[in-house]
Amino acid sequence: MTGFITTLRHMSTAQKPAKGVSAYTLFVNRSAGRVLAALAHRAGATPDQLTVLGALFTFPALAAVALVRPGPGLAVCVWAALAVGFALDSADGQLARLQGSGSPSGEWLDHVLDCAKLVTVHLVVLVSFYRFFALPDPAFLLAPMLFELAAVVIFFAGILTEQLQRHTAPPAPAASAPALRLVLLLPVDYGVTCLGFLCLGSQQVFLAVYCALLLAHLLFLAAFLVKWFRELRRGDLRCPGPRQQLQAAAQQ
Repeated sequence: MTGFITTLRHMSTAQKPAKGVSAYTLFVNRSAGRVLAALAHRAGATPDQLTVLGALFTFPALAAVALVRPGPGLAVCVWAALAVGFALDSADGQLARLQGSGSPSGEWLDHVLDCAKLVTVHLVVLVSFYRFFALPDPAFLLAPMLFELAAVVIFFAGILTEQLQRHTAPPAPAASAPALRLVLLLPVDYGVTCLGFLCLGSQQVFLAVYCALLLAHLLFLAAFLVKWFRELRRGDLRCPGPRQQLQAAAQQ
């Protein structure tokens, strides 16, 4: 027990910055992931094993959404499995930092499964809407398609922006995230999307919650894309590319 507490304390000092995450990820998911990572470290597990274990919680639960008629029991089981899978998704990175065992292949596996998860979660909602829901209008079948589009573009554009900024700007010092930002980002947190499945026992409530989260994703998508493009544009001006460098040299 002493060793576990020591490991947990050591991990709490080596966390990722709070920038770009919501209160759920920062205070709930990372805390749960820290406990799971400490347990995995004591058990001798590897980060890749935690990544795969998270997938084993996530994808069967998502399959159940498409195959089983919605109800209160399914709602609780799906939410619990998705929440554990999300916590394990945090735990694998924390374990890698603790062990100093991070690798390109591990990061690749983690991001590929994350992308598959974002696509699947809305695909199974679409199937459930079609098979089990008495929708007010068939146009509501477009909601999961739009949600999937927004979630995947935010995910991809965020990763791409982070990678490109490494070449255009020096790394910013870690800073605590403002409390307002932690709250504002809640609607686009995957963990909050998982919480939405607790409403699956009522078709009307789940449809309302799902569409509200969809609207939030669409609004944040527009805001994020503008923000990230402007940040990269400012980086272009600070760090001109080869073509601009040649033009500047020719003018001298």
